[in-house]
Parts: sequence; structure tokens; C-alpha cells
Amino acid sequence: MFVAVQPPEEVRAELERFLEPRPGMAWTSPEQWHLTLTFCPSVDDWRLDELVERLGAVARKHAPFRLRLAGAGAFPSVDRAKVLWAGVEQSPLPQAEGSEVSPPLDGYDRRHRPLDALAAGARSAANAAGCVPDGARFRPHLTLARLGGRDDATAWLRVLDTIASSSWTVSEIALIDSFLGEGPSGRARHEVVERLPLGEPDLRWWARPPR
Repeated sequence: MFVAVQPPEEVRAELERFLEPRPGMAWTSPEQWHLTLTFCPSVDDWRLDELVERLGAVARKHAPFRLRLAGAGAFPSVDRAKVLWAGVEQSPLPQAEGSEVSPPLDGYDRRHRPLDALAAGARSAANAAGCVPDGARFRPHLTLARLGGRDDATAWLRVLDTIASSSWTVSEIALIDSFLGEGPSGRARHEVVERLPLGEPDLRWWARPPR
């Protein structure tokens, strides 16, 4: 199970058009394109409600922001690539005149890297709910293809590094369950468990301030 930002249909269509005339690589399915914020290898059913609750609280604390796909890279290295990915550019929405500016968070200004701040919050929520996330360092990316780890991806990256999608407003995060081997061609099947809006007030009756 993982928490992610999903690009809108128009951005998926742009990326699909970019990759379509470039055969020779088993590109990941557009339906599965996402930006993972945190990954939890195992989530007990009885912890799910608390996880959703805590992720919702994190989402409400973060304002919507702008994002676009730009550039590309490879994990773990270009000459022994296992994953080809598209990078991102992130920026805050313009603040209304007279609005307060939030102070830096954990040594960096969250206003300039809102996706990183959101990922840190999602990871903290998972830990607090007892759904221990993996130990991987957050590096925002969208997986484009998986290789065997014996390939030099230099030629591919020359092409993929020209990726530049339209920007979109990130207004929600999604909690997604993954079912290995249940998708087309033996790939994983992804199912959205919950969508959690960013920056919206908590409308539950017990969270409302007294009159």
C-alpha cells in the first residue's frame, strides 16, 4: 500500500503521446503512473482507518500546489539502470495579498518544495498509525520503465530528458493498494482506497469549534 499523487488525465495523455513513437522499451501502464510519497510494505486491516484518519489530517495542513513533469533519470545509476523515471518541478500557488508566510519546516522552506513536505507528512502519518514505511529516501519521480539492471540508459535518457508536461494543481493525495500479478500482462493492479483533499477544513462534527 502506498500514498501518492496521481497526474490528471491530460498530463497522462501528454506523456503517452511522448512515449508512443519510441518503441524498444516496455513502458509502464498510464493507468499506474503516479508519484509515490511513501510506501508501506504491510498494512494490517485493523490499522487502515487510523492510517486514513492521520493522512487526512496531514492533507488538510498542506495547501494545493503546482507540479509538472520535467526531465528524467535512472535508478540506481545510468550505466546499470533498473528504473527509468520522469522528474518533476514543483512550486507553490501564488499567495493572496496580505496572507501570512509560513516559516521554514525542518531546515528548508516548504513553500518551495511542497511535494517533499507533503511526503514527509505522509511518512510521519504512516509511522504514527503503526504502518511502518520503507526506509527509502524520498526522491520525487514517476516510473516510466523497469529494466534488468545491466543496461546503459544513456541513449534513452538523452530522449527522456526532454520531457516537459503541462503543469497542474495538486489538490489531493491518494491512498492506493497494490495487488501483485493481478493486472494486465502479470503486472500489479492498483486500487484507490481513499482520496484525501489538500487544504480543506475538517468538516466532521466533532472537529468543529464550539460556537
